[in-house]
Amino acid sequence: MRLLDEFRPRPLELERLPAEVALERSRAFLALMQTRRSIRHFSPDPVEPELIENAVRTAGTAPSGANQQPWTFVVVTSEHTKRALRKAAEREEELLYRERASDEYLEAIRPIGTNAVKPHVTDAPVLIVVFEQSWRLEKGEKRKHYYVRESVGIAVGLLIASLHAAGLATLTHAPSPMGFLKEILGRPENERPFLLIPVGYPAADAEVPDLTKKTLEEIAVFD
Repeated sequence: MRLLDEFRPRPLELERLPAEVALERSRAFLALMQTRRSIRHFSPDPVEPELIENAVRTAGTAPSGANQQPWTFVVVTSEHTKRALRKAAEREEELLYRERASDEYLEAIRPIGTNAVKPHVTDAPVLIVVFEQSWRLEKGEKRKHYYVRESVGIAVGLLIASLHAAGLATLTHAPSPMGFLKEILGRPENERPFLLIPVGYPAADAEVPDLTKKTLEEIAVFD
């Protein structure tokens, strides 16, 4: 069977906006995203489940290699599970800070003010644990996925943007190593941990590092 035999196109549905509307939306979205900050101090206030569900649905619209959508989003609200995840994360992080991390890495993260204690894992009302799927089973056969990390990275970006647009704060936490996430959450053989994302509202006394983002001139080249 030729590849083209499987190609079933349909008309694209995308409205071309008037220039002034496009600019207005672009500027508004930029202004919104410029207020996004990663936080480590969460309020215990509950989050409306649909906000999380809609953010995951938004993440699921991301482009992916061969449209294989190689991601799983595990939403954790169980206090028991959060405690287990925090205990395991702190065990790995303690080893990282004490033995595994290079002096160069520790110096790089010094302005962030982090350490091996991770209260955000239990304080945040919701954890979203993202897994990447390196392969899938199809009719009993293992099928490789392509551009997995690129695809999952794009999906996570959309997830975070959607959560921020809903007034929620997040943190991208990547404890090293992350194998305990797969073990505690009972994920299948074809999934690998990608990120642990606490989600919620900032605590009343939440603080963030005094950091700046690079300018357009520093991150872009226009030829």
